[in-house]
Amino acid sequence: MDYTAEIANILASATGLDTGTITPLIEVPKDTAMGDFAFPCFRLAKELRKAPPAIAAELMEKIVLPEFLDKCENAGPYLNFFVSKGHFAKTVLSAAFKAGVNYGASGEGANRAVVLDYSSPNLAKQLHIGHLYTTVIGNSLYKIYNTLGYKTIGVNYLGDWGAQYGKMFAAYKLWGNKEAIDQYGIDETERLYVRFHKEAETDPSLNDLARAWLVKLENGDEEAVSLWNWFRDISIKDIEKLYDRLHITFDLYRGESYYSDKMPAVVDELRAKNLLVESDGAMIVDLEAYKMPPSLILRSDGGTLYPTRDIATAFDRKTEFDFYKAIYVTDMRQSLHFAQFFKVIELMGYDWAKDLVHVPYGLLSLEGEALSSRKGNVLLLKELFDKAAAGILQIINEKNPDLAGKEAVAEQVGVGAIIFGTLYNSRIKDADIQWSKILSFEGETGPYVQYTHARCASLLEKASEGFADADVSLLADEASLALAKLIYEYPGKIKEAAEKLEPFVISRHLIDIAQAFNRFYHDNPILTSADGLRQARLYLVSVVKDVLCGGLALLGIAAPERM
Repeated sequence: MDYTAEIANILASATGLDTGTITPLIEVPKDTAMGDFAFPCFRLAKELRKAPPAIAAELMEKIVLPEFLDKCENAGPYLNFFVSKGHFAKTVLSAAFKAGVNYGASGEGANRAVVLDYSSPNLAKQLHIGHLYTTVIGNSLYKIYNTLGYKTIGVNYLGDWGAQYGKMFAAYKLWGNKEAIDQYGIDETERLYVRFHKEAETDPSLNDLARAWLVKLENGDEEAVSLWNWFRDISIKDIEKLYDRLHITFDLYRGESYYSDKMPAVVDELRAKNLLVESDGAMIVDLEAYKMPPSLILRSDGGTLYPTRDIATAFDRKTEFDFYKAIYVTDMRQSLHFAQFFKVIELMGYDWAKDLVHVPYGLLSLEGEALSSRKGNVLLLKELFDKAAAGILQIINEKNPDLAGKEAVAEQVGVGAIIFGTLYNSRIKDADIQWSKILSFEGETGPYVQYTHARCASLLEKASEGFADADVSLLADEASLALAKLIYEYPGKIKEAAEKLEPFVISRHLIDIAQAFNRFYHDNPILTSADGLRQARLYLVSVVKDVLCGGLALLGIAAPERM
């Protein structure tokens, strides 16, 4: 039962308002003494020309309580609804038990495609901590949209074209050798890239050399294309090792190079629609009327730029997938770029420009230190994961040294700790990874949620009897009902996370469920309680286990059975 919808229907009948107006106003009080659901009457004061407390009192007199409500009270301007405890526990938990780890899944997105562009590293460089946000946010949104029934297409838009390749080619020709790259692979190409930037600080002519190599690549020069294929293959093999550790797969690997032959059509259409303007030899779209700098389409040497490629990419994706939304997960420093090329597509006359969405995020630091690949001050993702897994393994060796497969569990918990810590706050906020906090099994952390899941698994393993037919209406204590209420809210949290494009909505709710479960575990004997109550409590444990497992999966985190 959707209690919010049922209460909205009751209020609609009493007020004459439609449920669409009422439903968003219904609240869930944190203090259960104020009811399970509450309706504030402030919204009606203007229409009814009465004080909110008077409106609440009059409405209470009109309401006929259905079976699922024990009572309705007015407290000042609020109407507070108290759900029958037995009815609530039975209705909510039976639905969750039946759905299992898929609880909260729906078909609301059926027949609508969502293209998610995330991770998208520049090749010839290793994945580092700067790639973490886009990768885990995008992966979580991918899973969330899939759960809601959308046809989700995950695209890794590889940076396999553009200025960085000109720099790499110049660096290789000046200081590199094939034997070193064959031996050390991406470690060597990364070293060359960092050296180029350091040398260019004192020798600006290197940038001219890099631009010349880029033009060669765009013009199909044989040597440039050969170098490009070589560096690209080395890079893809390396990044796939990291994606394997995150259990991330993509539906498509489409690099910027894929769209190189599609850019001329964009330029031609912009010119035909009189949107191109010459500026110092370059071709731009003037966006001054929209309080933005111009969007650069062609350099003075005829080379293309990021907006040219991104516009061509958007057109290609619209043609191929006819998307409902096309979502780009990149850091907030690129917000202007996305606003510009979205506006250019709108000016070209395409109304689907409104369906292009930029999902920005803040900066990520480690123990308070900002990191930069250009300056060579960076922590690689493989090093980050290795350190996290090693830290968890040390804890396991202290607490549970005989755990079977402890290295694999340490990997799951360590990598999960990094992901959870990254997704625990609103993505727009800058985040700082602190080892002592994110690896802790106490507090608001990934290991805490995973350990709660493992505790549920342990309880269920120790129980020998079945409990599928348990009388869950026996769960009338405060701790059990508080937990059931959070289970009830969980499907709405998935929808909220999709609407807000914020995975942290789910991570925060998982913490709430884990904390509520541990209070329930503390207050209620489970395996030693009387038969009927024992089975009902095991039923609740099973539901919590499945919800935690499903919720962690939506974040891209494993749920170990033993820890």
